[in-house]
This record gives sequence, structure tokens and C-alpha cells, in this order.
Amino acid sequence: MKNQLETGKTLLSVPFLMDPYFRRSVIALCEHNDLGDIGLILNKKLDIGINELIIDFPEFDGILHYGGPVQTDSIQYLHSVGDLLEGSKKIAQGVYWGGDFEKLKFLIEQKLITKDDIRFYVGYSGWSPGQLAEEMDANSWVVGDLSANYLFKIHPEKVWAAAMEKKGPNFKVIAQMPNEMLLN
Repeated sequence: MKNQLETGKTLLSVPFLMDPYFRRSVIALCEHNDLGDIGLILNKKLDIGINELIIDFPEFDGILHYGGPVQTDSIQYLHSVGDLLEGSKKIAQGVYWGGDFEKLKFLIEQKLITKDDIRFYVGYSGWSPGQLAEEMDANSWVVGDLSANYLFKIHPEKVWAAAMEKKGPNFKVIAQMPNEMLLN
């Protein structure tokens, strides 16, 4: 499984992972290299808007998501407009990470970027060198492909099941397991 880890993949938590940060999470792997790994949890919405956190941000109707427990005083973003936003890093087909923040604010103000084009995250998920490989060896994660649909088309609460089902028939059964095992 280690050789499957690369930028642009997803990490799907196994259904029995009880860690409160990562339970039933889908993480977009934004960076994978010898220095470690960085990812964003795609399916944990917060009940707050970006305008409530950043005072000088243009009026924006998008919801914030919880990206992970590292640097929760930072904002990360994934978007589909890499051709408009300089400094963006393409991590998968139709999915870009980051970019020039001042230009982003201008594009939002001009209505060239809407809530259908971008997702904002508070914090991120990070692993030191070798740490994620150890978690893979402990069978905490299943590796999948990142689809732009996970960000822009599927409701966050349904992303984990959709990503599991995309892995094939055995994983489709896992995706249908209830969140609370007592209900099984």
C-alpha cells in the first residue's frame, strides 16, 4: 500500500477508526514527499462561514470545513480554478490547492469564483516522514483516487460512503455499515 501514496490520492478512514479527528473521513492528499504528508479532510463541515473568521474577506456564501488538527489558525483551500489563480498547485484532475490569497479575494469580489468553485478548510492534516506509512501498515486507511466530485458535487456527509463505494463491491458493503456500530 505504501507505493499507492502520492499527491492527488485520498485516504479513506476504515470504519472502525475511532480517532475523533479522522472517524469516517476522506482526506485529499495535497502533498506527499520525503518531508512528510499534508492533507485536507473533505467531509467535516463547520457551522461557520469564512467571513466570520477573516474580517476583510469579500462577502462569500461558502461553508468552512475542518481540514485537520494541525495549525487550526490557518485557512487552506481547494478549488477548480487553477487557470485563474496564480500559485495554485494541481493535485488531481479539476482540483487545485492554494494560490495567491489577495488575487483569490479579488476574484471572489468580482464573482469570478463562487461557492461552487472552492472549499475552505480550517487547519490541515499532517504526518511526519514515515508516520503515514506506519498508519497504512496498521490498516487505518484505504487509498483511493481523488475526484473533483467529492468537493464540488457530493454533499460532505455522503463523501465517505461515495468514496468507499468507488473502490468496488467489497468496499460498497463497508460503506453501508452504520456510523454507530450498536445499530449494526
